[in-house]
Amino acid sequence: MKKILVIEDHALMRRNIVTILTMEGYAALSAGNGRDGLSIARCERPDLVLCDVMMPEMDGHEVLRALRADAGTAGIPFVFLTAKGEKQAVRGGMNLGADDYLVKPVSRDDLVATLEARFARRQQQRPDFSALFASAQPLEALGISPREAEVLLWVAQGKSNADTGAILGLSPATVKRHMVHIFEKIGVENRTSAVLRALEVLQGGVGMTNNE
Repeated sequence: MKKILVIEDHALMRRNIVTILTMEGYAALSAGNGRDGLSIARCERPDLVLCDVMMPEMDGHEVLRALRADAGTAGIPFVFLTAKGEKQAVRGGMNLGADDYLVKPVSRDDLVATLEARFARRQQQRPDFSALFASAQPLEALGISPREAEVLLWVAQGKSNADTGAILGLSPATVKRHMVHIFEKIGVENRTSAVLRALEVLQGGVGMTNNE
């Protein structure tokens, strides 16, 4: 049974969507704000996330950024729930890596069709995450050294500076210095942005390998 996480601060709308999902044979999880939703997503690893854009605690864009920056949740299909007229929010969400969006109030037919389309596409693609993180070499295309590529590879898998250092035989301070150099070389300001760039490169490398 596939698990769907619904992150929506409007209680009645959240209940209605959960009811539809349950009737359609899905296991529905729910959260009333973005922060709780992110916590549930990291713990439960749902098969798909339905998320409102404007919410307290953490908005939908922030939830999506956090999920995409974590190797464990980066591949979860993500669908925004948007109010009519939120065109700018839709564009921004798709630019961040959302898979689709639904306009509220969500009808049963639209919801079911969107889920079926997402899962069908997912089944066709089925990314191989063991292959994704098999080698740091593709990351050298970002203009970083082989050692920096190794550091970024482990950071992209959600490892802390201390964990990465233990794996590579480096001190946490040395890992931190490597990360600072990585930020400068690839033109990003923080760890999350660096991880997103790394995942883009790694996923591209896997795609090219699978298409050869």
